[in-house]
Amino acid sequence: MMHMAHRTASPAATTEDEIVRAHLPLVHYGVAELAGRIPRHVSREDLASAAMFGLAQAARSFDESKGIAFDKYAMIRIRGALLDELRSRDWASRSVRSMARKMESAKETLQVRNGRTPTMEETAAEMGVEVERVQRIVDDVHRGTVLNYESLLTEGSIADVLPDDAPTPADEIISRERRAFLMDAIVALPERLRHVVVGYFFEERPMQEIADELGVSESRVSQMRGEALALMEKGINASLDPDLVPAEPRPNGRLARKHAAYYAAVATGSTARARIDADAADVSARLRHQFAASA
Repeated sequence: MMHMAHRTASPAATTEDEIVRAHLPLVHYGVAELAGRIPRHVSREDLASAAMFGLAQAARSFDESKGIAFDKYAMIRIRGALLDELRSRDWASRSVRSMARKMESAKETLQVRNGRTPTMEETAAEMGVEVERVQRIVDDVHRGTVLNYESLLTEGSIADVLPDDAPTPADEIISRERRAFLMDAIVALPERLRHVVVGYFFEERPMQEIADELGVSESRVSQMRGEALALMEKGINASLDPDLVPAEPRPNGRLARKHAAYYAAVATGSTARARIDADAADVSARLRHQFAASA
């Protein structure tokens, strides 16, 4: 991508249309960069249209005096347009959301009945579907969650270089607080779930490799990944928006007590002042330190 920089030394010398045509490969690059992390039902044509819109915005508003190369600035605009497209259409289809709710209901029923987390096979049997169907649901939910978490962990903000969209001080405080709560939620995970989250999301290792380390099957690692993401979401919501945390089927049961302990660990993982003071680089550095210490 950087080999195109010599063509962007002075965009003002050409028309917006010429700039867009000269940098069309950035559109394809942006879509390809995102395509592997989203559900298959999301239209690539719609993403390409959104990326084109982002490129056109970049050509229209680029300011050489800011000291940033056009291709870098354009990719920021393109990624922002792609994320806006995903947010506007929701990451999952109605059928995926409906099946995800049925899956969670089946898992909760089995947890109450058996007093433990059900296997994927048991969940599939309770739902009356094939195991492969449950795996597809888990993968779609996982991709949607990752999109959300990645947006929280992004170092820097699109608004940092867009003068017409600068974040307010309140926005910055909320963003810092959410990033810090996310880190606390990861650190507070049970050891094996944390191992899966760190290995899969941060070290980008294959699930089979993680499965071999833990002595379980690859499908079990996939299940653990889903459990970790669901637990993290509840842990963060318990501090930021308790109304979003579902009621425990058995409020005085062992599982409810374990959840309460996890929520408390997330809430006390760092102080309110530390959360507000930490920027994205601080959070990322602290995450790396925590992961290195637990390795």
